[in-house]
Amino acid sequence: MGMKYFIGLDGGGTKTKCVITDFDFKPLYECQGGPSNFLIIGTEKVSETILSLVLECVEHLKITTDEIASIFIGTTGAGRPNDAQKLKDDFTAYSKSKGYSFNSFNVDSDARIALEGAFSGKPGSLLIAGTGSVIFGKDSKNQIHRVGGFGRLIGDEGSGNTLGRRGLNQAAKDLDGRADKTLLTIFLREDFGISDTSQLITEVYRNNFDLASFAPKVIEAARLGDIAANKILNEESDELVLHVKSIFNMIGEDKMSLCLVGGTIATENYYAEMFRRKVETQLPKVKITAAENPPEIGAAFMAKSME
Repeated sequence: MGMKYFIGLDGGGTKTKCVITDFDFKPLYECQGGPSNFLIIGTEKVSETILSLVLECVEHLKITTDEIASIFIGTTGAGRPNDAQKLKDDFTAYSKSKGYSFNSFNVDSDARIALEGAFSGKPGSLLIAGTGSVIFGKDSKNQIHRVGGFGRLIGDEGSGNTLGRRGLNQAAKDLDGRADKTLLTIFLREDFGISDTSQLITEVYRNNFDLASFAPKVIEAARLGDIAANKILNEESDELVLHVKSIFNMIGEDKMSLCLVGGTIATENYYAEMFRRKVETQLPKVKITAAENPPEIGAAFMAKSME
């Protein structure tokens, strides 16, 4: 029987979304399962999740696995080729051990499928600024470019992690008497129950305080006119603009579409508005647009390209 379907999966740290489409990418069935970050939970557990989702699609449509032309997953942890290849090999072996084989199965990063979904496979750039930060761009020759993504120790400019870390640093200076009073210290006490330097050190270094969880408070303080918080947002939004400028130069087109992803810039807030204004004034050839499709549809697009 002819191959008729594509399966796209969007794997994350908490869940995996799956969609099966026809050859025109019309979604026919959607489902979801457990997490897919194989660097944390291992490839066997992730392979089990992927196979169960694929088989759920097969059973729902009452088709055979031979009718699936291609399967593609974009997942957290697959940003490096060697890691992606490991999941591909281990899933193939796991499936065969359960009596299944597939025509095509491939792996890439979650950011890659989000880029494809956002622009339906066309050129464009995707700026991710949530806990971390990175920007991916695709040019008219289908070449992929990347800026940032160096992680919390040496990168993540403009991200929730960095906003939170700098906000906590400013609060620490206030508590020490090294800086002017700031709303950040008040928020730290009222919302997190941290009122002195000893508590702050304990929470950050012993209890693994989630730095990004303080980012919304930095944004709120800035909105309320806090000078220190506004300085942080102004400098970090400048860093994100530099990401966009760099990818725009790499792509080398006259104009560029930009899609925003992540809690710090993709939602309506003071920081996101500040960043958008800077893009509009400093980069008039860059147009911020909404994503055309979710990441799992982007994975289906990539499934077709790999069949």
